[in-house]
Amino acid sequence: MLAADASPAVASFAHPRASWLCPETGRLLAQGELMQAMARKRVVLLGETHDVAEIHRWQLHVTTCLHLLRPQMAVGFEMFPLRIQPVLDAWVAGELDTATFIERSEWAEVWGFDPALYLPLFHFCRQQRVKMLALNCHRPLVTRVGQVGWEAIPVDERDGVTPAAPATEGYRAYLAAITGRFSGSARPEAMAPERFDRFVRAQQCWDRSFACRIADHLAAAEDDPLVVGIIGRGHLEYGHGTPFQLRDLGIEDVAVLLPETAATHDPSAVAGIADVLFRLDTPEPPQSRRTARAAS
Repeated sequence: MLAADASPAVASFAHPRASWLCPETGRLLAQGELMQAMARKRVVLLGETHDVAEIHRWQLHVTTCLHLLRPQMAVGFEMFPLRIQPVLDAWVAGELDTATFIERSEWAEVWGFDPALYLPLFHFCRQQRVKMLALNCHRPLVTRVGQVGWEAIPVDERDGVTPAAPATEGYRAYLAAITGRFSGSARPEAMAPERFDRFVRAQQCWDRSFACRIADHLAAAEDDPLVVGIIGRGHLEYGHGTPFQLRDLGIEDVAVLLPETAATHDPSAVAGIADVLFRLDTPEPPQSRRTARAAS
């Protein structure tokens, strides 16, 4: 976390729009100083809610600032499985038009949200020749890990992903709170111990895949790059998920930045949620929605 001056306990943190806030202290941070600090990291993870356009604009703005300060950069995307890496390379190299890129990246089958939400980021990488990284794994791997666990899956069928470090009790509690939001007949099924354990294993498969792809790129790169990760916030909050798996892989110099829309924050609720929070404009209605992926 960023170093910040201690502050006395307060009932809530005020968070003006278009400002950066330290969730540990409620202190507002100067953007220039913050971006310089972030540019010195090895990994900066930008959380998202997938169908909110304002968040993707914010991700583009932050990525642009970081690129100006640290041109040796790669941007990793949850949206693409590893097998799509050659398509990403061809896109950045200028070998594909937009329609062909969307088709060959299997966007409709793999992700399904409106590509217009993400295209500004993709075009930024293409125009600036910033390497794009496919962070995800083959979807059936997630299902298999959820069903039978890592031990039952042969190494050569793990899509280059190593077994996840065991989930902490804090992460299990965080994920239990998510499944606890189900209502009606879906709630008892989601909260059943066996079903919940499958959900945790599947979630960790994604977490570990993102961490492995980032770690692999850092290990292979010769120019000491910064990796910016475009990842759903549920994989990042409170130091769980991908940040935890990165630490297990020996990568400690990681920052998590999250967008928020609230004008005030409960200090106890946001403590530890991220390194810094940015207050967005109030989002417009989502351009598209897709049913959230459920672990099988």
